Amino acid sequence: MHRLSASFAAFVFLLGAFSPALAQDKTLTVFAAASMKNALDEIDAAHTARTGVKITVSYAASSLLAKQIEQGAPADVFVSADLDWMDYAIGKKTINETTRVNLLGNSMVLIAPKDSKIESVNIGPGFDLAKLAGDGRIATGDVKSVPVGKYATAALEKLGAWGAAESKFAMVESVRAALTLVARGEAALGIVYSTDAGIEPNVKVLGTFPPDSHPAIIYPVAATSAAKSGTAAYLAHLRSSAAKAVFEKYGFKFLLSPTT
Repeated sequence: MHRLSASFAAFVFLLGAFSPALAQDKTLTVFAAASMKNALDEIDAAHTARTGVKITVSYAASSLLAKQIEQGAPADVFVSADLDWMDYAIGKKTINETTRVNLLGNSMVLIAPKDSKIESVNIGPGFDLAKLAGDGRIATGDVKSVPVGKYATAALEKLGAWGAAESKFAMVESVRAALTLVARGEAALGIVYSTDAGIEPNVKVLGTFPPDSHPAIIYPVAATSAAKSGTAAYLAHLRSSAAKAVFEKYGFKFLLSPTT
């Protein structure tokens, strides 16, 4: 009996020694574009409830996330708000390219604080954004790196509005930061995704940028090169009918045929 107890104790000790690794397999780390927060939080909660796998998400501008992954930040999944930063990550060999899919689409809108006197505007060629802003600031992401800022620049240049409005821009670190500035009344106008405007009651949409005025807004997703084994199941969940319903509820366009 004593010998059996000793053997059992040894087994328990060995199991304990391996438990950190086992626990680690029950967690995944996702780096995702800031604009995805509300929808992805809901989708992740459902995945955790179904599988027991805890999802930790870092939300920020895609540019920052891609560079953090490049510098060795531990991540299993990367979701970018544009193709460029996913291409960048693939070029740095930090992404498992075979897992990459274009998951979502979005649109871009001009917003103002809810109590602004500015009414809806027609955004098209000859659109005078500088005049509309007056003495106020226009908030969007950094136009050199943050996807929404890059989309905004492309649209305004095509519409002939960038030159006059450039000096009025308050360029911030993410689309959600731009949304917050407008919601607080600290910026007269903002350029964000329609999905962001949809979750903030303190802003109103003045107009939507024509789709042909900027590159298509596409969110690619992929596993990183260092992804854990549970990542494949998570990526499958993002492509499921259940995830599609949540993404569409928040205003995203689902670009794939759902897997289940």
